[in-house]
Amino acid sequence: MISIDKLGVEFSATPLFVDASFVVNPKDRIALLGKNGAGKSTMLKIIAGMQEPTQGTVSRQKDITIGYLPQVMVLADSRTVREEAETAFAHISEMQERLNQMNDEIARRTDYESEAYMALIEKFTHENDRFTMMGGTNYHAELERTLQGLGFQQTDFDRPTSEFSGGWRMRIELAKLLLQKPDLLLLDEPTNHLDIGSIQWLEQFLAQRANAVILVSHDRAFINNVTNRTIEITCHRINDYKVKYDEYVKLRDERREQQNRAYENQQKEIADIKQFIETFRYKPTKSNQVQSRIKMLEKIVPIEIDEVDTSSLHLKFPPCLRSGDYPIICDEVAKSYGQHQVFSDVTLTIKRGEKVAFVGNNGEGKSTLVKCIMGEIPFDGNLKIGHNVQIGYFAQNQAQLLDGDITVFDTIDRVAKGDMRLKIRDILGAFMFGGEASDKYVKVLSGGERSRLAMIRLLLEPVNLLILDEPTNHLDMQSKDVLKQAIRDFDGTAIIVSHDRDFLDGLVNKVYEFGGGKVREHLGGIYDFLQKKQIESLNELTEQRGASSLNEQPSRDGKKRSQLGRSMSSNGSPSATATQQASSNILTSTPKDLANKTQALLSYAEQKEHNKLIKKAEKAVEAAEQKVTNLEEQITAIETQLATPEGASDTALFTKYGELKNQLAEAEDEWTEASMKLEELK
Repeated sequence: MISIDKLGVEFSATPLFVDASFVVNPKDRIALLGKNGAGKSTMLKIIAGMQEPTQGTVSRQKDITIGYLPQVMVLADSRTVREEAETAFAHISEMQERLNQMNDEIARRTDYESEAYMALIEKFTHENDRFTMMGGTNYHAELERTLQGLGFQQTDFDRPTSEFSGGWRMRIELAKLLLQKPDLLLLDEPTNHLDIGSIQWLEQFLAQRANAVILVSHDRAFINNVTNRTIEITCHRINDYKVKYDEYVKLRDERREQQNRAYENQQKEIADIKQFIETFRYKPTKSNQVQSRIKMLEKIVPIEIDEVDTSSLHLKFPPCLRSGDYPIICDEVAKSYGQHQVFSDVTLTIKRGEKVAFVGNNGEGKSTLVKCIMGEIPFDGNLKIGHNVQIGYFAQNQAQLLDGDITVFDTIDRVAKGDMRLKIRDILGAFMFGGEASDKYVKVLSGGERSRLAMIRLLLEPVNLLILDEPTNHLDMQSKDVLKQAIRDFDGTAIIVSHDRDFLDGLVNKVYEFGGGKVREHLGGIYDFLQKKQIESLNELTEQRGASSLNEQPSRDGKKRSQLGRSMSSNGSPSATATQQASSNILTSTPKDLANKTQALLSYAEQKEHNKLIKKAEKAVEAAEQKVTNLEEQITAIETQLATPEGASDTALFTKYGELKNQLAEAEDEWTEASMKLEELK
């Protein structure tokens, strides 16, 4: 589909990468990896045809369509959300207009026997078949599904895009790309502006419906769930691994180990040759051998070792005062903007030393509650900050508070104390400010660079309560590892607002879910939270909120209380009232309690019927999966025929192709629905 051959790019005579060669095939899901500045975004621009390489060639298959989502782009504000998304189908509208014009011409003409009339009929038939194959005007339902998958509500569709933030407008651009269904999708950090639910919806879309994909992302879980191939840019060269990310990490470590051994052997060989030259340089009888060794030394090509992972750098927060046992206590806290209730009756207690996550869809109030804690906005209810609490707060606007007239190094030097002052260069390097970058003035830094610098400053300040609002958006994987380890070793309390599942995994021990105007507490880590919800995609949170709000009412201490033990008869058996209450309170227990209570309430016959439903659902999933596979095989066979001159002129083949594509979309929806039903039953 696309062939990259001996590609090279230089900036000011400094090579970004050299002799890069690889092929992009249909259905490839490629993760493009490398440290910041390695050339990932440049590679995407070259493939998209937006930038020319210094050397080498990019060969693209004829008529291939490429969709490119950059990290930053100029966005229009002259349409509604729906109108902007509909521009993805501009080519269909143009085709429909041409068909209308030809139809009008056919109706006007009377030269039915002429060659020109027959040619017009043939052209109309061919264009109409293509129009049908591309879905015609039946795209509105798909448009709405895509916008909702990316987090928009039905009520947002007719709002002007100017009312939305830059992040939400980037979602519209992403929706337009997905709706165009290009042969190759190039995505540069697509998850930066998405919440967890939207990220997992995008994972499913790319895995099930997209054609070839090349993506740049620092979200480990996202690329591991989406990709089946990994291309790494390191030491100005390309390493191509035909495996998913997790397997790539193992193979990369093995390669580095081999490089280290080869390098050590080469250094020993060089040392032996030099020793021989120095020993016998002035002995006439050895002159020929000495000259031979000198030539041998000149021909040795030094072995390069890939960049060393800087995640081994250890950062530790400086000592600070011990806070009270309960740094944050919320009692019936509520916040609204006019008629819009963001949340109400938020009652929770965060204990000293806890690491907790705030998760949920964008706009559900995560950052709003953080601002309430910081005292930045008014609210209703009681919110108490504990004794001796020293807060370190990181938000996106923190970067704007840095002094622009001093250098990066001086910014950190002014807050570093003790032994940390000796490690400033190492710390800056770990957060992508190595070498000359540390001498840049803050005012010339990009927004992402300022955010990273603000994060480093926070790591060096003596605080006992960390509040981090989306801290990983501008960090690469090594920097995230450094930050994660520092927070894990932190003696104080941490509140982390994040959509990065890999970052939260193993870091937090409690999750607060924001949604539907409520805040619910879940004990355990981020994947424990997902498992308790019995879902694979947080998209289902919205669907479950209605039921959850009836069955899960947060108590004053933030925990769910079972009423089963309160209504026992005098002989110790459950009373009639207790039995009635059991069904209404069953969802308020822990997963273990839930399983026990459900088993007790279900009769043998009901359990048997439940098992039958599971088996039926499993068969439905298998049938849907087989249907998708069969349709994909048929489509592939027709695509092969369409690539031939005979096939390209066969209008019936185009019609069949369009019908199969529509059937495939329906089959994929059936598979998704069947899979979700099976998960609910389990």
